[in-house]
Amino acid sequence: MKRRAFIQAGGGLSVAILTGCALPVIPKRPAAGYEDALGWIRHRDGRYELLLPRVEMGQNIGTALKQVACEELGIEWHQLELRLPHTGEMARVRATVGSESVKDFAVPLAQACATLRDALAAGLSSGERAPTPRPISELRAFQPGARHVGRAVSIEQGRAIVTGAPVYVADVRLPGMLYGRVLRAPVSAELPSSLVSINEAAARQVRGWVAVVRDPRLKQGLGEGIGIVARTPGALDRIEAALDARWQWQGGFGQADIDRSIDVDRHLAGDGFKHAVHDDTLDVEGDWDVDLRIDIPMAAHAPIQPRAAVAAFDTEGRLDLWVGSQDVYYQRDVVCKRLGLDVDRVRVHGSRVGGAFGGKTICTVELEAAVLAQVVRQPLKLQWTRAQEFRQGFHRPPSSHRIRARLRQGQLDQWWHAFASSHILFTNAGLPVWLQRLTDLVPDAGAARGAQLPYRCTRKRAEFALYRLPVFTGPWRGLGAGPNGLAMESAIDECARRAGVDPVTFRLQHAEDARLARVLREAASRAGAPHAATPAMRRGRGVACGVYKQLSFVAVVAEVEVDDEGRTRVTRLVCAHDCGTVINPDQVRAQCEGNLVWGLGMALMDRLGAADARIGPSSFAEAPIPSMHQIPAMDVVLVDEGGAPGGAGETAIVATAAAIANAVREATGVRIQRFPIDATPLARQPTT
Repeated sequence: MKRRAFIQAGGGLSVAILTGCALPVIPKRPAAGYEDALGWIRHRDGRYELLLPRVEMGQNIGTALKQVACEELGIEWHQLELRLPHTGEMARVRATVGSESVKDFAVPLAQACATLRDALAAGLSSGERAPTPRPISELRAFQPGARHVGRAVSIEQGRAIVTGAPVYVADVRLPGMLYGRVLRAPVSAELPSSLVSINEAAARQVRGWVAVVRDPRLKQGLGEGIGIVARTPGALDRIEAALDARWQWQGGFGQADIDRSIDVDRHLAGDGFKHAVHDDTLDVEGDWDVDLRIDIPMAAHAPIQPRAAVAAFDTEGRLDLWVGSQDVYYQRDVVCKRLGLDVDRVRVHGSRVGGAFGGKTICTVELEAAVLAQVVRQPLKLQWTRAQEFRQGFHRPPSSHRIRARLRQGQLDQWWHAFASSHILFTNAGLPVWLQRLTDLVPDAGAARGAQLPYRCTRKRAEFALYRLPVFTGPWRGLGAGPNGLAMESAIDECARRAGVDPVTFRLQHAEDARLARVLREAASRAGAPHAATPAMRRGRGVACGVYKQLSFVAVVAEVEVDDEGRTRVTRLVCAHDCGTVINPDQVRAQCEGNLVWGLGMALMDRLGAADARIGPSSFAEAPIPSMHQIPAMDVVLVDEGGAPGGAGETAIVATAAAIANAVREATGVRIQRFPIDATPLARQPTT
C-alpha cells in the first residue's frame, strides 16, 4: 500500500495522506471448544487466574464465569483472579453478542476447570493436558447444591465501578496523551460528501491546537472525514468551531422517504417479499378475522457511555489499542488491514463497556484513534460526542408489519405475517456498496429473528422484504425479535378477543412448547388480580410471551393507567423467565429488568426520526430514554427446571412492549398500530 504524507511544521501539523482502498474485514466467529477453554484458566503457585473470554458490558459475565470456575475447581472465591486479557494473550474468540456467553462458554470452561482440577489432584503442577470431554451431568458446576453457582455473589469490578476506579476505556490515561475528533458533513454517511473549505489559520490560534489531519482512511461510508487533534479534551470544541468546516454533498431525504421505502402495504401491492420464515400456502383472498398493521420506528442504542478508544504506538511502530468494543479481535483485524500492520504488532486491550446492545460491534472510533495516533506519533484518545453517537452510529431499522389471521372454531387456522424493514446483520455501516448488493440476495437472519410463530396454527406464512435505507441500520438488542414480537403478540391478542377467549387462556391453548406455557402460567399467577378502573383513571392489564432463539422463554404481564388526556403510565411489570440453569439469579433478574425497561421504551418513547438528510436527534432531550420516575414496579420470576444454560440478555424484550400495548388496548379499547404510543387517540372525548 502506497501513501504520501505532507507535514507542515510551525506549531502543529497539517497532514494529507493518500492510500489505496481495501477489501472489508469479515468478523470471524469461531466456536468455543474445550481446547480453547484450556487457555482461559491457569494455575501457578497455589493461585488461579481466569482470562475472561467475553467482553464485560454490564451483563457481568465475568462474575458468572468465575462462579462456574470456582465451583468446578472446588476453590474459594478469593483464590481465583479474573482478568481481561489483550488479544496477544489468548486465542481468538468471537464477538460478545446474541446472549451466547453463558450458553456457549460456561460448559467449555467447566470442562477445562475439571481437567485442571484432575491434573492438580494427580500431582501435576506444570505442563498441559488435553481435556477429557464429559457430559454436563458430570460437571460439578451444574449439579444441585452447588456452593457458588445458582447464588448471588459480589459482582466482579462492582466496587471499582461505584468508587470511580478506571475500568472503562475513557478512563485510560497515558503520558503525553493527546485528544482527537473526526469531523464529518452534517448528513448521513450514506450520501457522498466532501470537504469544501476550512479556516485552518483560525484553528491554529486556539490554545491547545496540535493538528488537522486529512486522511482517506478516515472516510466513513461515502463521507469524507477530517481529523483534529488537541492537547486537552476541552480544546476540541473550540478548534472545531474555529475551523468552520464547510461541506458539500449529493442527494437528500427525509422521514417520509424512509416511511415510504418500508411501507408494508406498498410491498404487498408491488414486488412482494423475497424472504420467508414460514411458507405454507394460504387462501389469501376473502375476509380475515384479524387484519392488523403495526408500524415501528427507528431506535437508537443510547448507551450511557459514548464509544471511545485510545491508541499508542511505540518507537518500533507497534500499536497498543484500548477499546470498548464487543469484538476486540475484529478491531485488531480491521486496524491491521487499514494501517498495513502485521497482527503480531498490534495488541488490543478490551475494557469494560458502558452499554453496547449490539451497537459497538463494528470498527469506528478504534480506527479513527489509530489513524490520528499514527500521524501525530503520540498516544491519543478519541471519544464520540453524544451527537456523533446519534448521527454516525447505526440504529435499529424501522419496520412495517401487516398481520392477518383466520380462526376456525376459536383456534388459529391461518396466519399471514408480512413485514418490510432494513438490514441488521448485513449492516450498511460496515459493508461497502458492492458487498451490500451481494448480501441483498440472501435473507438477513437478524431481521427475521423472532418472526417464527410459537403457537399451533394449521397453516402459516411469514415473509419479509428488506430495503436499503439512506441511514445506517444494524444490530440492536435482540435484533428483529423485539419489533417482530411486538407486532405478533398484538395480533395474537386481537385473535383472542375475536375468539372471545381470555388472552392467557388463548395463548395456553396454542402454545407449542411446554416451557412457553410454563412461564405464561407463572407470570399470570404472580400477577394476581388486577386493580379496578375508576371514573377518573382507566386501567388495563396485558399479557405477551415469546421465545428467543428457540432457547429461552418469557412471559410478561403489564398493568397500565391511562388518564383523560390519553397519557399512559405503566404501573407494574411481571416477568417469568426460563433460560435453563441459572448461574447467578441476581444477574439474570438484572438482565430481565433491563429488557423490561427497553420494552417500556419501545412502547412509550423510542423514535429516531430523520430530517434534512440525516438522523434528526443529537441528544437525549430529542430522543429520550426511560427515566427513573417512569420505571414501574418490576417482579421477575426465574423458572429454573435445570438443563443447559441459555441466554438471558435479550429474551424479555420480545414480550414487554406488546404486553404494554395489550394493556392499553384493554384500558381504552384502542389498538395501538403506530409506535411509540401517542396520547391523542387515547384521550377521552368531551361529553356534550
